[in-house]
Amino acid sequence: MTSIDDLFRKPSAGGKRKLQDPTAAFSHTPSNKSSKLTDGSSPRSSSNGTRESSVSNGSSSKAALVQDEVLDEEDVEAGPTLPSEDLEEEDGDDEEGRFFGGGVTKQEREVIDYIEKNEDGDVEEKIDSPWLRRTAINFERKINKNAELRAKYESDPMKFVGSEADLDGEIKGLSLLSEHGELYEEFVKLGCAGSLVGLLAHENTDIAIAVSELLAELTDEDSATTEDQWKTLVQAMIKSDVVDLLASNLGRLDENNESDRSGVYHVLNVIENILSDTENLEAVGSKDTLMQWLLARIKKTDTNARGKVGQNRQYAAEILAILLQSNKVNRDRFAQKEGVDALLQLLSIYRKRDPEKDSDEEEFAENLFDCLACCVEEKFASEKFVEGEGVELCLIMLREARLAKARALRVLDHALSGGNAVAVSMRLVDAAGLKTIFGMLMKSEKIERILIEHLIGILASLLRYLPGGSAERIRTLAKFVENDYEKILKLVELRREYKIRLVKTDTQIQKERDEMDAADAEEHADEWLSRQLDAGLFSLQALELILSWLVAEDNGARQTIAVLMGEDGLKVLERSLRDQLDGMDSSASAEAKATEEMLEALLLCVEQ
Repeated sequence: MTSIDDLFRKPSAGGKRKLQDPTAAFSHTPSNKSSKLTDGSSPRSSSNGTRESSVSNGSSSKAALVQDEVLDEEDVEAGPTLPSEDLEEEDGDDEEGRFFGGGVTKQEREVIDYIEKNEDGDVEEKIDSPWLRRTAINFERKINKNAELRAKYESDPMKFVGSEADLDGEIKGLSLLSEHGELYEEFVKLGCAGSLVGLLAHENTDIAIAVSELLAELTDEDSATTEDQWKTLVQAMIKSDVVDLLASNLGRLDENNESDRSGVYHVLNVIENILSDTENLEAVGSKDTLMQWLLARIKKTDTNARGKVGQNRQYAAEILAILLQSNKVNRDRFAQKEGVDALLQLLSIYRKRDPEKDSDEEEFAENLFDCLACCVEEKFASEKFVEGEGVELCLIMLREARLAKARALRVLDHALSGGNAVAVSMRLVDAAGLKTIFGMLMKSEKIERILIEHLIGILASLLRYLPGGSAERIRTLAKFVENDYEKILKLVELRREYKIRLVKTDTQIQKERDEMDAADAEEHADEWLSRQLDAGLFSLQALELILSWLVAEDNGARQTIAVLMGEDGLKVLERSLRDQLDGMDSSASAEAKATEEMLEALLLCVEQ
């Protein structure tokens, strides 16, 4: 039998190991646990300086005494066994300071690390079709659960508030879709787009606001979508009556509340995104509730904002400008709601006062002028413009305002070429507008090019639309010939400047055309035309049209123009009129056909 001394002295052949119970050698039942201490005894020493251990040999036991002797440290093996080579070592103790080795294999550690990362959310979930289907199912479940609890516990909100928090979280989680446009079509097919839009009618406005914010993000121009993917979602939204539901939210949100004020902004953001496709202009503008709210909102002042124009008021004006930009139906609808009169009232404060630079108010005023300039192109809206003394207001701004001057001139230019051009032309002359317009023309070297181009457009419209033989037309022609034809001299100078600028552009375009084949040249035709217009092609044609009118109307003007433009001056005007005729579309509108007839009549006069 192995002695106690041998157990302590001899090292194990297999290296270090754990300290075992010394009684294990005498017991039939091996134990890995150390001996339990009793009666305050210590396994290290007794009072008489000897080591002792209790052993059992059946019915009786006695203390085995081990004599003290100095043991060489290298001969004694005690303490924990070293971990095997396939175990990962860890620095320092564990939580309770008991072990220096982790006792975990490398493979186990990799599994643990993966689980920990997954629990911490470090493992990125793959956003694909399976993810979308799972998300769609959870989304619909959250909607149904909330609806069920709301119906069941209508009078006890605490019973369904938790389900609304879950629903809100699910809505916010869908924002990941904005980075995966390839999933938009499936999102629509699964019915999620319709369900999402339907939540805009949720009783809890916080849910509706969350949906508005999400829809704004999904339809934003910065979302990772192609044009087709974007249109797929937006068309599904429109079919689900998104515009009506958004408009109803505008009516129930209270902007005195910060959260609701933010909600109004998100709703307007969605509408703006939808309108980025001009095909949706009429679909959105046809909603009376929305148009009425926008009109009311631009009238409502924001007391605590600079210039009494806050972000949402400015945004409402911007949405209106987009709706009226290129849609006759929307313009007429707006005018029928007394929109033109509202614009004139709002703009009247800028007769002598400029809005603060780089402020919401400045952008607000810009948008109002844009709205007015668009509306006055239509006959009904322009009639309202004349009735509301819009011509007089614009003339006052030309004389007294600074920032509003250019905008007012643009409004007059659009009104004088629109569906009510005759009445506007007559009113401008009757309101003593000729002095203002010609005064600006003579100071054209001191004003911006854009103002000059609007002045040219106004003069061309006056000569075209003022009735022949009327007092207003005679007064206008007299302005051209007074002071020894100084106005005509100015027009000829302006024509020369525009011609020089355009010749440079045409030379460059011709150089590019010579380096291309016919197919490539055709592809660049629109780009070249745009560059010619930027160089002043339209204004040059308008100037030549004005000079042609004067040649036709007054012999003295004819002789002056012939002298100022040289021997071939009238030939130049003739070629210009022919070029404009050749550019006319024979299948165009009634207005275009009237223009064609005017050009033919002028050509006959110039050829004489």
